[in-house]
Amino acid sequence: MAKPQSHALFLFLLLLLVNACHPSHQNQNKISLNDLAALAAIKDSLTDIPGSNFFSTWDFTSPDPCSTFSGITCSLNRVTILTLGTGLSNTPGLAGFLSPSLSNLTELTQLILYPGIVTGPIPPQLGRLSNLRVLSLTNNRLKGPIPSSLSSLPNLHTLDLSYNQLTGSIPAGLFTELAQLKVVILASNQLSGELPRTVSAEILHLDLKDNKLTGALPLRLPSTIRYLSASKNMMRGPLNGLQSLSELEFLDLSMNQFSGPIPSSLLRPPLSSLFFATEQFIGLAVPSPSPPPPSMYGEGSIVDLSHNFLTGELSPVLAAVETLFLNNNHLMGRVPEEYAKSVYGGSTKTLYLQHNYITGFPLQAGLALPDTLSLCLTYNCMVPSVGLMGCPASAGGQLSRPRSQCVVFNHGRPIP
Repeated sequence: MAKPQSHALFLFLLLLLVNACHPSHQNQNKISLNDLAALAAIKDSLTDIPGSNFFSTWDFTSPDPCSTFSGITCSLNRVTILTLGTGLSNTPGLAGFLSPSLSNLTELTQLILYPGIVTGPIPPQLGRLSNLRVLSLTNNRLKGPIPSSLSSLPNLHTLDLSYNQLTGSIPAGLFTELAQLKVVILASNQLSGELPRTVSAEILHLDLKDNKLTGALPLRLPSTIRYLSASKNMMRGPLNGLQSLSELEFLDLSMNQFSGPIPSSLLRPPLSSLFFATEQFIGLAVPSPSPPPPSMYGEGSIVDLSHNFLTGELSPVLAAVETLFLNNNHLMGRVPEEYAKSVYGGSTKTLYLQHNYITGFPLQAGLALPDTLSLCLTYNCMVPSVGLMGCPASAGGQLSRPRSQCVVFNHGRPIP
């Protein structure tokens, strides 16, 4: 914990006394005295965890802190960037709390706190930093709510408060009042409540995973968004707000309680990472966009629609996905030829179809399956001659379903 009477603050007051007695020395201080006072208060609220030496260079008798203090960058004698901690993996970081005096560094454009055990609230006074573009306070033990005053930062571009212990709802103003905001990362906290119905900020990257958020997705999301994750929450409802996201590249809504059909508009380029595992999606197994898009998936693509209630026969639209999880659904009928071609050709490297009601997989006579393939077809309405290559332990040891179950889902068609 920080000492009540800081040696740094004592040295700062001593420096002021010396300057008062010897005015000519003021020209040697290449930093605003207001900023120097703020830095002294910041140092008084934080301390190096044993093994860290971040503050070892903060010598308040130095004539040029802008050149000698680690973690600060100045312009015209004002602090414009403050980085607290080294960020190196072999240093444990800082402890203590964030001082409200941070708001006195009025020319700050970036405020970064590296991982440590800093606790306490985020000072609402940070809302006064009108020049701030980056606020990153990650991987610490910050508590309490996200200050609504952060919605008053007109130039804020990046907000990262992930991996803390923040509680309460997300201020709606973050999504509606910040015209410059592009990156919002609030993952792995204890945030609750519902999201606003409309997100008007032109956000590119929104990460809300691993919180306690409830309610539906916003009915209107910015068309600019490329990365959206809200996995591991308690959200529910349909996915109507996603239909117009033409720039979306990554979508993870797994481990929630969303329901209804999957919008066919999501199965278009450039979306190549799609996660809907452990949901309640119903309707057609994989809808076919109209008109069908060109080959949209390639190297590195991954789609996880496992553990849902998807029914019907497979559409060819996902055939070129490199890693595809469709297991534990209610899929039926034969797997389309396009999936076999992708498997034999090597573009699909993982295909999990176990625990469905599939009646056949189109093997190609005389062709060997790639050795690197992970294909699982167990516990379907067929006795697989292939599809045991790389099955996970969770697939179980039963090769096929009971015949009575298959009759219900495949209109009386027998096991091959």
